[in-house]
Amino acid sequence: MALIQYYGTGRRKRATARVYIRPGEGKVMVNRKPVAEYFPTDRLQYMVQQPLNAVEVQGKFDILVNVAGGGVAGQAGATRHGVARALLQYNPEFRKKLKTAGFLTRDPREVERKKYGQRKARARFQFSKR
Repeated sequence: MALIQYYGTGRRKRATARVYIRPGEGKVMVNRKPVAEYFPTDRLQYMVQQPLNAVEVQGKFDILVNVAGGGVAGQAGATRHGVARALLQYNPEFRKKLKTAGFLTRDPREVERKKYGQRKARARFQFSKR
């Protein structure tokens, strides 16, 4: 018997998540750890579940995530994006709900690079007249 699974790639900031969803009882594994262990705060755990809640299929899929790069918040956002894309593969009719909720849009914001002669990307060194 073939294993039925659906795939979605999610990205946010510098993080990339490869998400696999398969019919199951709602277990979420992130980098081979339970979601509660990998994403410590309730807010980040909730972010991962948002697309499932939007289309009302929570508890019907097991989710396996491989995520790399960036920080914890970026990784949670990338995972949410990936889950939404994987749900689209499962059922294209979910598109309208996921799109209106904003889960299919790749957040384009990236960190602006630091410029030479400046303290940060836009902050200058303190100017001293005397």
